[in-house]
Order: sequence, then structure tokens, then C-alpha cells
Amino acid sequence: MYRLTSLFLLAFSVLQVNAASWEYVDCGLPSHPLQIDSIALFPDPPLPGQDLTVTVKALVTESIEEGASAAVTVKLGLIKLLQKTFDVCEEARNANATVSCPVEPGPYEVVQTVALPNEIPKAKFVILVRGFTVAEEDMMCLDLKIDFMPSMSSIFNSPFST
Repeated sequence: MYRLTSLFLLAFSVLQVNAASWEYVDCGLPSHPLQIDSIALFPDPPLPGQDLTVTVKALVTESIEEGASAAVTVKLGLIKLLQKTFDVCEEARNANATVSCPVEPGPYEVVQTVALPNEIPKAKFVILVRGFTVAEEDMMCLDLKIDFMPSMSSIFNSPFST
């Protein structure tokens, strides 16, 4: 019985690994000017060496002006790979985004495609994004986890299975 239970738990954990290759948490407060409604990726899960299309649906409750910023931290375990502050409006202009500053209150859908490099390490990444208004007040908060580790289910994909 113990072995059967162990096999069930192993199979369940493999399914969980496949189902959760990425996730996000809107860690912002209801009072923040930018509320993330949803984030969708295509392909899902993201694949190294392929284009990734990101669709973000959000609600802006207060105007976002020139000078708004986003502090981005990319971590691999406890190691910070990147810690940089970006000018939100400038980045939107450079990316030819469908939204430009000033961003007036209302619902928005932004679709952006980026090329993922082939050389993404097979690891789990954490991306922390903290947005700030031009007055340096909290604008938004987003935590993402992306897992580029090989799927454990591949151990069950034997060439001998039928």
C-alpha cells in the first residue's frame, strides 16, 4: 500500500510540474492606479528560441504620466541576475506598444511579442516588478515565476512504451 501511495504522489507531482510552468501574482493593492486583470502567454508554456506573445489585460484607475517607472528584479534562486529601473513610458515607446503616455483611466489590453533566446538556462526564475508613479507612489506590484526546467514526465516517455 505504501508503494502505491508513493507512486500516486509521484504521478501527481509530475502532473503539477507540467501544469505550472509559469504563474503570476498581482501583489498590488486595490488602491494602486494599475490593476492587472489577466496575463496570457502564447505559446503556453514559453519555449526558449521561440517568439513569446504576452497579452496583459489591466485597468488603469488614475492617469499614468511621463516619468512613471518600474523596478524589475530577475532572480535565479537567491541570486539576482538583473535589478534595473525602467522608464515605463520610454519602454512603451521603444517597444511600439499600443499604449502610450499619458495613459488615461480605463480598461486596456496590451499585446507584445518578444523573441526568447535559445540560451535560457534550464532553471526556475522569479521576476519581481514594482511600478511607481511620477510622484514615486506605488503604482502596481507583480510577481512572476517561470520554470524552464525539463519536465519530469519525460522519465515516463520511454521508447519502449506503447
